[in-house]
Amino acid sequence: MYVCSCFGITEADVREHAAAGACTPRQIATRSGAGTDCGSCVRRIQGLLGRGGCPRRETVEAAAAPASVPVALAAAAGVAPLGAAVEVPA
Repeated sequence: MYVCSCFGITEADVREHAAAGACTPRQIATRSGAGTDCGSCVRRIQGLLGRGGCPRRETVEAAAAPASVPVALAAAAGVAPLGAAVEVPA
């Protein structure tokens, strides 16, 4: 089934790009053009990608400092240990 009729992109095409690492509509657009003309397919692309396809930035940063790493070492590395409160600059 076509997702983007402007560029002839199918659900299978979107899934192939997602399997290759594209996990946001913008990344799909960069790789295929889908969503860059009329934009009516963007919500369908979001639906196909689902949630949780890409790790959130906070998750990636927290994974860089395992819970067993002392707070001082994590701070020196520029990451917050898991479960630590993070202060966001204003």
